[in-house]
Amino acid sequence: MKYLYRLYQLCIVVPIFAIASIITSLTTVVGCMLGNGHFWGYYPGKYWSRLAIWLCLLPVKVEGRELLDKKQSYVFVANHQGAFDIFLIYGFLNRNFKWMMKKGLRKIPLVGIACEYAHHIFVDKSGPSKIRKTYDTARETLKEGMSVVVFPEGARSFTGHMGVFRRGAFMLADELQLPVVPLTINGSFNVKPRMKDLFWVFWHPLKLTIHEPIAPIGKGADNINNQMTKSYDAVMSGLTPEYQGFVENPDQ
Repeated sequence: MKYLYRLYQLCIVVPIFAIASIITSLTTVVGCMLGNGHFWGYYPGKYWSRLAIWLCLLPVKVEGRELLDKKQSYVFVANHQGAFDIFLIYGFLNRNFKWMMKKGLRKIPLVGIACEYAHHIFVDKSGPSKIRKTYDTARETLKEGMSVVVFPEGARSFTGHMGVFRRGAFMLADELQLPVVPLTINGSFNVKPRMKDLFWVFWHPLKLTIHEPIAPIGKGADNINNQMTKSYDAVMSGLTPEYQGFVENPDQ
């Protein structure tokens, strides 16, 4: 069955996904140039992400959407198990948002330029002025009523376990007095483990758990620590037992 699934990926998934990626990138760029950037910067990517998961025949379960207010902006924070985290959140969160992503992703052919035109936020840590510019951009995005999604670990897991959370997303939420929504991703590490069989996807169910929004309790260090600690605990609580517990990530 494993080799039949790999043959299916090679003959069906790869060519369809490659064509879909080109069409999605061009649609995003042209749509954002000519029309509503919030619409064209989200919906093509959403259905591209769903297609990726459907093509790989991966079952998806989502819990907790009813906890979100459609009129509220949020800072979403999620654990980073693997590459399929992107497809799961983009395709199935059902919220229009902007990613905060590593600057290096801008170099991905077509996808990088599509993300730029969609006004996703590239995190540049090359110096204090670049970091300030990144968060200025994120601040303006949130002031427009949009939400953002952040991986506060900043790097994919090598083990499926969580590393530490960085403070940046929580400082942003504190400044604008926004609720933070923890997201737990399960299954992504099993589907595409980091540093293993680079070219193949492994069949495994995916699950996205949306936790209760964590409202601000004030402004400043106490609020930042409160939202960060509660978010970490919520995300950890939603992990399957085999991936619970802290494991240091050398890439952080």
